[in-house]
Amino acid sequence: MSAYGAISHPAASSGPLASTIWKLPAARPGKPASPFGHLTIHHLTLSSAAHLEGLVDFTYRVFAEEVAQGTTYPQEASGGEYTREAFEAYFWAGDVFLAIGGIGDSGHASAEAASHTQTGMEEARAGRTWEECAIGFYYVKPNYPGRSSHICNAGFVVPPLHRQYGYGKTLGRSYLHYAPQLGYKASVFNLVYTSNVGSMSVSVFDSALYFIGKRSCSATH
Repeated sequence: MSAYGAISHPAASSGPLASTIWKLPAARPGKPASPFGHLTIHHLTLSSAAHLEGLVDFTYRVFAEEVAQGTTYPQEASGGEYTREAFEAYFWAGDVFLAIGGIGDSGHASAEAASHTQTGMEEARAGRTWEECAIGFYYVKPNYPGRSSHICNAGFVVPPLHRQYGYGKTLGRSYLHYAPQLGYKASVFNLVYTSNVGSMSVSVFDSALYFIGKRSCSATH
């Protein structure tokens, strides 16, 4: 529930948006090379994710651990205190996009723009566990109600196992691709802690979005 009460989504095309494939850029100097050559990104809702065994539970565990760390999201909860019900109501209240790491030929995929792919979620997963192949996920939902419901907000998570490879930049580019297709016209990030090193270093947001104000403080101040 937001400060404005219940917020409805803008009108958009029915059904899931097309999956996309993104070539991963070369590793930056001083950073490890990714074990994957490309990512496929898939559109989900809570109802569709419920048919993928273990997926919602996986995203819950990762996010609950992130909340317990206390450096990236505002929720306050120690380990084991953040419930799955609270997580679903917050993270899965809107649309969710899941990125799967891929090995092998990425065809004509680009690192700069989306290419549609017929590869489905289970095909992309290729028998791997979610922990092995799901390199990140994010929600997209309205930030305001009524006449401002065309402005969206997003929240990104990259599991600790898959950090340091620069996946956040590709996730950010995919957000700029998908949000307009959901009916949104603008985006706002209400709160990005300076202790959230990953988000602060994602240059795609520095170039495509604007920081209206910045204070040098962490999630605990």
